Amino acid sequence: MKPIFDPRQVRRAFSRASTSYAATAALQRDVEAQLLESLEYLDDRVPGVVLDVGSGPAHAALAMRQRWPKSRIVAVDLSLSMLQQAPVRTGWRDRLGLQKPVDRVCADLRLLPFADNSVDVLFSNLCLQWVEDLPSAFAGFRRVLKPDGLLLVSTFGPQTLIELRESFGVADAQPHVSPFASIAEFGDALMRAGFRNPVVDRDVAVHWHPNMTALMREQRAIGATNALADRRRALTGRARFAAAAAHYEQFRTPEGLPASWEWITAMAWSPPHGAPIREGAEELARFDAGSIPVRRRRSD
Repeated sequence: MKPIFDPRQVRRAFSRASTSYAATAALQRDVEAQLLESLEYLDDRVPGVVLDVGSGPAHAALAMRQRWPKSRIVAVDLSLSMLQQAPVRTGWRDRLGLQKPVDRVCADLRLLPFADNSVDVLFSNLCLQWVEDLPSAFAGFRRVLKPDGLLLVSTFGPQTLIELRESFGVADAQPHVSPFASIAEFGDALMRAGFRNPVVDRDVAVHWHPNMTALMREQRAIGATNALADRRRALTGRARFAAAAAHYEQFRTPEGLPASWEWITAMAWSPPHGAPIREGAEELARFDAGSIPVRRRRSD
């Protein structure tokens, strides 16, 4: 199957945006806050290991460390430059050594370098839209989660930047805006990976900009540039950009040019060993080898 995204371009774009991301990513912070509220469903449970996958500058990881100072919190991101923006020590507890630091791991979420059944909570905010094979990504999340581990994830939905998608579609045959999974596709991928009791929600919002150039500048500042594998390798060109901008003007209101955002959040629980994962027409089950009884043959 032909790849949709170019992972190297994703890494380059977010590395370039590492110094501007934190000051610009207001929507990402809002969605992150929604996900963090769902940690209340753990009640009084204190997780041993927490992963923040696609952490960027580790803002959520730091919030979870404040919540659980004795837990191991690991920030995971494809971009080393993003991880280097995370503050190493914050507050008096850090300076006195009363709080574990946030570990930082540069890795691709599609190949998480963690042992099976080693994670209690896996948190991932607005990262999965860069992954074309959601069932495979969720299967990897399930692999590292312990049974009854908590999964909290979010992604952008298909109404995101629909005005920009239409405008560039009129001006250029090459795609400029990524495809996004629908809420049904997102929920189905969770079920295929065997997660239990998924709760999936959808939210929408409109942000306003003075012109298309301001919107594009904001996207570059957070690393959300065109990373499609079949994107145009040369610059878009003044004529195409001007044609797209002219079409975008049709959406203008007194508030400015709208940019629509749709995001999907999901909470689910990792199943016990032996729960099947659907792969195509087959169902595959994994078992903990230590739980398989072994009958030893007696020798006379």
